[in-house]
Formats: sequence, C-alpha cells, structure tokens
Amino acid sequence: MSVEATPEAALQEAADLWNQLSGADFIRAMIDKRLPDFSDISEYIGQAVTFAEPGRVEIAWSPEDKLCNPGGTVHGGYIAMILDNAVCMAASSTCEHFMPMLTLNLNVDYLRGVQSGQTYTVTGTCLHPGGTRMVSNALVTDVRGRPVAQASASVIPNKAFTR
Repeated sequence: MSVEATPEAALQEAADLWNQLSGADFIRAMIDKRLPDFSDISEYIGQAVTFAEPGRVEIAWSPEDKLCNPGGTVHGGYIAMILDNAVCMAASSTCEHFMPMLTLNLNVDYLRGVQSGQTYTVTGTCLHPGGTRMVSNALVTDVRGRPVAQASASVIPNKAFTR
C-alpha cells in the first residue's frame, strides 16, 4: 500500500489482495503492512504477526500492564485471546483464499504465569485443514523457550466472508 494512497485506493488494493492471495500470502501481506489495520485489537493486546506459511503462523506477543489482573500477571482471558488468534490464523493460512475463522471450541492449559513487559512467541499450527471443520493447536513460549500456555481448537470458516 503506497503512503500517498487515498483511503479509497487503499481499500481497493486491500480488496484486490483479498481476492487474489492465498490465506498464507494474505497474512504475509498483513505482516508487510500492505493492508490497512481492520481493528485496533492487535495494538491493544500487543500482538504482531511475524511469520506465516500454509498451516503455521508465529506471533510476537508483548502484553502490557493494562492486561494484568489484580495479582499482577496477565489475565487468563487475554492469554486465551492470543491463543485463539493463533489457532484461527493457522487455519486461515491453509485456505485457497484468506477466510476469517469462527471458533467452535478452545481448550486452554495455563502452565506458567505470563508477565507484562516481556515478549512471548505464540505459534499456531493447523493439524487438520478440513473443508468444513479445522483443528489447530497454539503454544505460547517465553524468551527461554519454556511453554507458558497452550490451546487446541476446532474452527470453521466464517461463511459471511464467502466469495
């Protein structure tokens, strides 16, 4: 997306990429900032997608104090949110064209406390890229490579976005 692009031109370019790119390529276009931000959620939770290939995505996650519970650790709901983002993007990365996912179930295991002010790696992997129901896993690791949380999920393509 060019810096001088009008809002209308930027939206047209995003629509063109939406219709042309595979799921993994569309996520890479998000990483490369060739698409406008569709939501403030990534910035709010400290998420930056860093890698995508068919069936696998990586996210750098740097939660801030605003995501902490009164005990001083990141609230489990935000941990579940980042895991949900990873499993859905991993499934989307397998599609012929990017398709947002709807989560049918998300099973989370909290293994260690998550601290604000640190950067974690969140890896999502699609285990079963089915035509209707997909199964993905996600793992959050700290800077030492230790697992701090994991999730498994079933997701389905959001038919509201069917081309």
